[in-house]
Amino acid sequence: MRQAIFPFSRCSAILTVLLLTSICGGQSNAKTFTNPLLPSGADPWVLQWHDTYYYMNTTGQNLTIWKTADITDLAHAEKKVVWTPPLTGPYSHEIWAPELHRIQNRWYIYFAADAGTNASHRVWVLENKSEDPMAGTWQMKGKLSSPADHWAIDPSVFEVDGADYVVWSGWDTESNGVQRIFIARLLNPWTLGSKPTIISTPEFPWEKVGDILKSAQVESLPHVDVNEGPEILQHDRKIILIYSASGCWTDYYELGMITATAGSDLLDPSSWKKSSNPVFWQSPEASVYGPGHNTFFKSPDGKEDWILYHANSEPGQGCGRSRSPRAQRFTWNPDGTPDFGRPIATSQPLPKPSM
Repeated sequence: MRQAIFPFSRCSAILTVLLLTSICGGQSNAKTFTNPLLPSGADPWVLQWHDTYYYMNTTGQNLTIWKTADITDLAHAEKKVVWTPPLTGPYSHEIWAPELHRIQNRWYIYFAADAGTNASHRVWVLENKSEDPMAGTWQMKGKLSSPADHWAIDPSVFEVDGADYVVWSGWDTESNGVQRIFIARLLNPWTLGSKPTIISTPEFPWEKVGDILKSAQVESLPHVDVNEGPEILQHDRKIILIYSASGCWTDYYELGMITATAGSDLLDPSSWKKSSNPVFWQSPEASVYGPGHNTFFKSPDGKEDWILYHANSEPGQGCGRSRSPRAQRFTWNPDGTPDFGRPIATSQPLPKPSM
C-alpha cells in the first residue's frame, strides 16, 4: 500500500565570489558537521523520498517543511510554511510533532493539535495530491480517532507486509496521569481499521520520572508517567519501536524500546517485548540533557543508519524552545537491535553521512 522511499542527491547551488566551495546537491564540500542542526526544533522528523530529505519539527503555530539533499545542513535548506491553522476550532492551537508520509501516491501530514486546552489534543491528518509536498494544496481529511476519542499525540505510520499501521501516545481515560503507546491498523490514511491496542505502559523507574514541581509561574501538578513519541525501525524482519519515556520537562527524558517480529500479530500486546533498560539517555559529560522524540534516516548511499533526536544543552531547560535537533550515526547489535551509543557533544565534529 505504501510506496518505497529511497535515498538521495539534488542541486541547490550556494555561490560566493570568494569561495569555489559551492554546494551541489545541497551538500557543502565540508566533510564534517557539528550538532545541533538548527538552533531550535523539538520533535524532529525526516523522510527520504527519491533524492531528497524532507524535514519537519514542532513549531507550535504552523506546519513547516524543510527540503534538502544534505540533512546535516538544515540551516541552508529550502523552507516553507505549508499549512497554517485556523484561528479557532478543534485543531487551531498547539500544533505538535508533525510527520510527513508518502502513502498511495499522495502526501500526508500527521500531527497533534487542540482547541486551546490540553485535554482537547487529538491527532489530525492532511492530504496533498501534488508530486511535491512543498507545492499543491493541503486538505484537512479529519481526526484520526478511536471510538473512545481520548487525548492523543505523536502519531507515526508504518507498513509491514502490505498492511499500514499507526502508533501514537495517548490516555485510555478522560484524565491525565499515564501516557501509553497505542497501535491500530489503518483502513485508509485517515481512518482506523481496527480497535486500538496498548502495547507499552510506563512500568520501570526510568519511565516514571514525571513530577511537575510548583514554581513561581506554575502550580504543582499531579505526577505523570510518560511513554510518547513512538517511532519505528525495521531491520532483519524485526519491528523495533523506539519511544520517549518520562516527562520532557525533566532531564531524564530518554529513549526506550519494544520489539516484535514481522509476521506476528502486531495488534496483540503479547507480540511486543519491552527492554528493561533505556537505550539512549542524557550525558552530562557531553552537555546533552533530555534526549528524545527521535526519527531515523539512511545516509545518501544507503549504507549508514542515523538517529535524529532533540535535546537540551543545559540541565533544567525542560520542554521549551531550547530543544534542538541533533544527528549521529548508530550501528546494530548481534541480536538485530540498534546500538545508539551515547549522545555526542555539540562541539565534536562528525563525519557527514556517507555518499
